[in-house]
Amino acid sequence: MKKYILLSFSLLFALNICGQSTDEDAVIKTLNYYLDGGTNNDFETLKKAFHEDATMKYIRGDYTAVNALEFFGSRMKPGPAQKRECEITYMDVSGPAAHARIEIKYEEFMFVDYMNLLKIDGEWKIVSKIFNRVTFDE
Repeated sequence: MKKYILLSFSLLFALNICGQSTDEDAVIKTLNYYLDGGTNNDFETLKKAFHEDATMKYIRGDYTAVNALEFFGSRMKPGPAQKRECEITYMDVSGPAAHARIEIKYEEFMFVDYMNLLKIDGEWKIVSKIFNRVTFDE
């Protein structure tokens, strides 16, 4: 009986990994385009993560909404890699929709990004981002 329970558990675990990992892996790949592009000041890599109409919204005194690619394209300049730690702390995939929480830590502050993604024409793209900047207490 133990063999069957173990085999059933193993089979369910394998099916879960095989069944969901394709989309989950693809979402992670898209998020890594964003993170790697930002870390390495590489707009062409970062651009792969976003849908052309993606929005970025935030509060800095006032509510601001911009096109994400226009924002990054106007500010990102080639240069040495940034000193930061990046982590995907949460991810949920449901059919063609996904949501992720990302922390990007610098020495004195961090960004907490919330990304919404859709699977469009077979490709996962970030369609909206909201974020907050958190300053570390010294």
